[in-house]
Amino acid sequence: MILTGTSENPIPSGADAGFFTTDDGVKLRYCRWKPANQPSKGTLCLFAGRGEFIEKHFETVADLRRRGFHVAVLDWRGQGLSDRLLKERRRSHIRHFRQYESDVKAFLAEIVLPDCPPPFFALGHSMGALALLHYAASARPVWFQRMVLCSPMVKLTGKSLPMPLIRLLARLACRVGLGGMEIPGRSGTPAELQLFEDNEVTSDPVRFARFKGILEAAPELSSGKPTLGWLNAALSAMAALRQEEFVRRIESPVLMIAAGRDKVVSRRAIEHLGARLTLGGAVTIDGARHDLLNEQDIYRDQFWAAFDAFIPGSDRDQA
Repeated sequence: MILTGTSENPIPSGADAGFFTTDDGVKLRYCRWKPANQPSKGTLCLFAGRGEFIEKHFETVADLRRRGFHVAVLDWRGQGLSDRLLKERRRSHIRHFRQYESDVKAFLAEIVLPDCPPPFFALGHSMGALALLHYAASARPVWFQRMVLCSPMVKLTGKSLPMPLIRLLARLACRVGLGGMEIPGRSGTPAELQLFEDNEVTSDPVRFARFKGILEAAPELSSGKPTLGWLNAALSAMAALRQEEFVRRIESPVLMIAAGRDKVVSRRAIEHLGARLTLGGAVTIDGARHDLLNEQDIYRDQFWAAFDAFIPGSDRDQA
């Protein structure tokens, strides 16, 4: 099966799933849904974080469809059922963030623009949000009228070594051909084997258990530790955000939503970048952890209130 559902996480009805191929020959999985309500308010493209996959966001898909949106989702290269880039398939690996930009452009050209109605909007989480910022700075035209970025990966936190030293070591590793190695010292425990008490991404035990259930039903969806090549690419992509010329090239309106208790990415860095955007800004949901789309309802409700206020046509009364 192209999609996997469980009793706690059923496949939303009307799913249109399949595969497409990027310009550099990578096969990616996608899925599209029509809105639950008519008339259509446009299309929302959902871009997940590192190690995630389409099934994890079925609840968010349902929320968007109830708001009247067509929804289109993909698995990034190296994740879910899309092509893995290394023989050791569980390692998250890329050489440069331009590869994720290529995924976005191919997704739009092959899946979204031909069959989904405008206007087009984007919702990105964590790594997916960083990829969208790079897409918005480089692509012309940028097809998304507005973008909502939750817990965007603009700066990592909780590192045992100084960030300049980490960047230097990752760059040197790639130069000597070690880019495919796993990041040393980082926990490689799969999410389905972690205890809820040990996780840093959500305070919701029900949604955490649901995620574990998906991976127990379909372990092939799982991703393990990122590689030194992925880390080098991610650090370079985040460093670009500090350049004023890069930020000026982001012409699409952007709303960034930070989690107040995020231990994965820096809330302060998100707020600082939001203040520098020409069109857009940042808000913080106090008390929430990194995975806002899979947090407790008290935090998800605040996320959707911000989303509804920012995206034209979104109607919270229908949600």
